[in-house]
This record gives sequence, C-alpha cells and structure tokens, in this order.
Amino acid sequence: MSSDEDEWVPFSRRPEWSDVKPVPQDDGLHPVVPIAYRDDFRETMDYFRAVYLSGERSQRALNLSAEAISMNPGNYTVWYFRRLVLEAINADLNDEMEYTNCVASRNSKNYQIWHHKRWLAEKLGPEVAQEELEFTKKIFAIDAKNYHAWSHRQWVLEALGGWQNELDYCNELLKNDIFNNSAWNQRYFVITRSPLLGGLQSMRESEVSYAVEAILSNPENESPWRYLRGLYKGNPNLLICDNQVLKVCLQVLNTKHNIIFPLSLLLDLLCHGFRPSAEFVSSIEALRITLPESSSTSSSLAKTVCSILETVDPIRLNYWFWRRNHLPSEVC
Repeated sequence: MSSDEDEWVPFSRRPEWSDVKPVPQDDGLHPVVPIAYRDDFRETMDYFRAVYLSGERSQRALNLSAEAISMNPGNYTVWYFRRLVLEAINADLNDEMEYTNCVASRNSKNYQIWHHKRWLAEKLGPEVAQEELEFTKKIFAIDAKNYHAWSHRQWVLEALGGWQNELDYCNELLKNDIFNNSAWNQRYFVITRSPLLGGLQSMRESEVSYAVEAILSNPENESPWRYLRGLYKGNPNLLICDNQVLKVCLQVLNTKHNIIFPLSLLLDLLCHGFRPSAEFVSSIEALRITLPESSSTSSSLAKTVCSILETVDPIRLNYWFWRRNHLPSEVC
C-alpha cells in the first residue's frame, strides 16, 4: 500500500476485510473532550480493535498493524499485538528488522520502536550485533545525543557482543566533537564494562592521560573533568595521590580563566583529606584577593574556595553557599 494519503483505500471497501465488523472506540455517552480523529485513522483503529479482540493471528493482521503504526508509531498496544502475530505466523524476523529500521529512521525518539528492535535482536541473536551497532551510528550521524539509540547500543554490546572497535569509535566521536558528553559517557561504559580491556584498574592511567589532554585543550569543557572524577569513583584517596590530576588542576587554576571546574575538583579533594602544596595555597590566595572584601576573609582554604566559586559561578551561588556551610569539620 502506498504511503500517499490520497491513495488510501478504506477497509470497508477492501474485499479481504468484508468478514470483519469494525469495533468503534467507546468514549462514553458524553465525552468531555472528544478528539477529532482523521477518517482514515478512525477506520484503521476500528478494524484493529476488531482483530485484536478476536485474537486473529494472520498476515492481514500483520499488515493492518503496519498501517496503524504508520499513523501512530507510539501505540504500545499495536506494537505488542504485532509481536504476537509475528510469533504466531512464524514470520521472517530479518524482514521485520528491516521494516522496523525504516520506521525507526523516521521516529528515532520513539521508545516503542526501540523496544521492538530489542525484542527482535534478542530473537535473532549475536549475528545481528554488528548490524545493530551500525544502525545506531546512522542515528548518531543525525542526532549525536539520542538517548534511545545510546541505550540500545549499550544493550547490544552487553547482550550480543561487538566490543572490538567500540573504544576506537568513542575516539572518533570525541575527535569530531570533544564536547559530546554522550561519547564521554560511552567511553566510560566501554572501559568499565568491556571484557576485552581488563577493567577500570588496568585502564585508569591511560584514561587519566586522555582526560588531562582533553582538559588542557578545552578547560571550559565539563565532560573530561567529570570523566576524570569517574575514573576514581569510590577511590578518593587514589584521586588525591595522582600527580596528573593535581598538576592539571593547578595548571588551569594558574591561568585564572575557566577556573570553575578546577576549583570544584580542588574543593572535593580538600573534603577528602587533600593537603595542598604551597603552590595550591598561593594560587588560591591570588584568586582570593580578587573577591569583594565582604567575602574574602574565610578562615580556611576550603571556605575560601567556596567563596570564590560563589563569585565566579553565580548560577550555582546557592549551591556553593550550601557547600561552604556544610564542609567537614576537619577542613573548616
């Protein structure tokens, strides 16, 4: 059937549907806000309800579900029914995946479609892993931060495999856009979940170097700063002892530009027991003298850092004020 609305043929005029009595939608006697459905949509759903309620499992029922999906790709019940029919008639699931990819390409943020793709991929198994990864790449070329596609890609990797080139793919994405926080998230997912890389512990040193390089090239980019913290998740003592981390923090602070993220990192280091060197104290003192007089007399380095952040990051002023008043007793 053509997708051209002018060529749509009503079900009531299709001989193959003459044995089906449509079931109208029941909105009650006095609907509060009746919806003005298009005639083709109303008739399609009337026939769908009839087939759904009768439990019919046939090729025409599958075709009917495709017409209903073309009019409303987000209808959960139609997708659910379609899966029942696919199983009942033993349909070719590779053909179904091709159909689903066409629908997904036009509706890439529709949860129901991605759920259907996952169901198909589970049925088809590891043999479709590479095809699914390639499909998500096509979606990212249009929308690099499509949450549904990233979620599906991660599921494919864990359930079906395909880890071999994933870190290289992350490198490619970040080379094209170092601010792509979705790619940073995927990179962390790969180094912590891939069975080929040895886990976070074996990857930490090289990944810290990667993050530091990204920070130095764009200190205002929050993603590598967050990534750097993530590399030490649950191990603040290791973070405090890593000279690469301390060096990049001090280096960016000394530029006196884009200092919000290094200050935030320094504050967390102080709260976890970091004892700053004279260089750190000197850098903070240089920043402190630029503060308004009323906020430049803090009694500890941590409080001074909070005061500076209140000034240079006014959007989160209340947060830094809260942090200043809830510092651990040992750093106050």
